[in-house]
Amino acid sequence: MDNQSRWEEKLKIRSKILTGATLAALTAFSAQAADTIKIGFIDPLSGPFAATGTNGLAQFKYAVEELVNKKGGVLGGKNFEIVPYDNKISPKESLVQLKRAIGEGVQYIAQGNSSGVANALTDAIKKHNKRNPDNRVLFLNYSAVDPALTNAKCNYWHFRFDANADIKMNALTDVIKTKESIKKVYLIGQDYSFGKAVAAAAVKFLGEKRPDITIVGNELHPIGKVKDFTPYATKIRASGADAVITGNWGADMVGLGKAIGETGLDVPIYTYYAANDGITKTIGASGKNKIRLVHEGPLNPPSTDAYTTYHKGFKAKNPEKDISQFRIANAIQMLAAAMEKSGSEKPIDVAAALEGMEFTSLHGEKLVMRADDHQLIQPIHVSVHTDENITFDSDNSGFGMRTESTVAAADTALPTTCKMRRPK
Repeated sequence: MDNQSRWEEKLKIRSKILTGATLAALTAFSAQAADTIKIGFIDPLSGPFAATGTNGLAQFKYAVEELVNKKGGVLGGKNFEIVPYDNKISPKESLVQLKRAIGEGVQYIAQGNSSGVANALTDAIKKHNKRNPDNRVLFLNYSAVDPALTNAKCNYWHFRFDANADIKMNALTDVIKTKESIKKVYLIGQDYSFGKAVAAAAVKFLGEKRPDITIVGNELHPIGKVKDFTPYATKIRASGADAVITGNWGADMVGLGKAIGETGLDVPIYTYYAANDGITKTIGASGKNKIRLVHEGPLNPPSTDAYTTYHKGFKAKNPEKDISQFRIANAIQMLAAAMEKSGSEKPIDVAAALEGMEFTSLHGEKLVMRADDHQLIQPIHVSVHTDENITFDSDNSGFGMRTESTVAAADTALPTTCKMRRPK
């Protein structure tokens, strides 16, 4: 055999070895991919609302590991995997990331920060699923609470695990109606669908429950763009308001809370998201017995040993973060339960199993995913910002939220206008 022939033979042998190694690697990768169910997390991981997004991401990762993967996964050993996508709180960027996620094999999308984003995603997912019946996607909405999402804009592929803005306002105004000293209320919120929904619900429920209350301000400000809320806080104080209602969240709640504290406004502040993500630390002592928060999942006092263990485990792994959205754990557990019930990971089968699902949370609370509109019905709590009798504080500040009142799940179930169209 001449040198040329020997060289060609060596090349053939090497090619076979490389081809075999490549096939083995691809086979291993495919097996690993087949054993993983991806959940795309589309939320802000940069910009002014990054603290909220990164905290939510940490909670999703912990919930997946502790509540699913460590227990053997689903469907005979398949693990959940959280895949993060930074949407920079932009609806347009969210659609780019949705397309990217679908291209990467993601069939479950989790999103919660901004109802503007949620409205864009639910429309896009509905259209995608209609055009691609063999590659459907399910939307797990864990925190976007515009009521329209489970009313006029409801669709089969969207499930909401948080109480909507109307449900929360109904609970808040049940508390306000008992406070005879409150005669004037100031409304302030972010200028987009959620902020507008909060204001509309406040006007509606206060009008029904306390028609003697005067709304002395109803103001919306640009979302994520106000650097100094002092002018707003000064205006609130000058209005003579006896109470404030706000749906602000993230950096906007940090700014508003700071300004209210600095102006010395001494009235109750009823909120949707005035805890964690730097908000509690910023408000500190100035918000004691003043800030009220409407939320799911009781925190202080702890409800069950199971929840206490879960919370402590999260803090051990994430000492600088908090469980600010317990509904994330509910969403992951219910998703896993739906897959086991249906014996499938296909979105259409999982959606059918989620509809009407009854579930008991780590808090020991009974939850129901209402089939009519895919809105989770659950107990709602109103808590006060304090440093007294606190087991779990927020932002490592010594301050946290202690439950003052609870609305039973059945009493939170407001009617829906949803006309659900189900796939054939």
